[in-house]
Amino acid sequence: MTTSIEGLRVGLKKGPTEFAAGPAKPNHQASKGKISKHTKFVRALVREVAGMAPYERRICELLKVGKDKRALKMAKRKLGTHRRGKAKREECSNLLRAAQKK
Repeated sequence: MTTSIEGLRVGLKKGPTEFAAGPAKPNHQASKGKISKHTKFVRALVREVAGMAPYERRICELLKVGKDKRALKMAKRKLGTHRRGKAKREECSNLLRAAQKK
């Protein structure tokens, strides 16, 4: 049994009523984690101007000499989680690859 109280449905089969106008807005959570064009641009600019942090330079050095596992361990220690460490190691290896292409 459902009852309507000022356009709101209450009960087991609640849903939109005839008072609802147009389609529902997309959930705000759907856009969480996506990087906008502006944010991407600003981060690239800051990276270009400020360069790398000392721990990032050390990770790059470890990757140059082939110590991938040690680089991951250091990144994990600095960043807190395994997933973040893997992402940072990948980011540094991509920077090294881009530098070698030039």
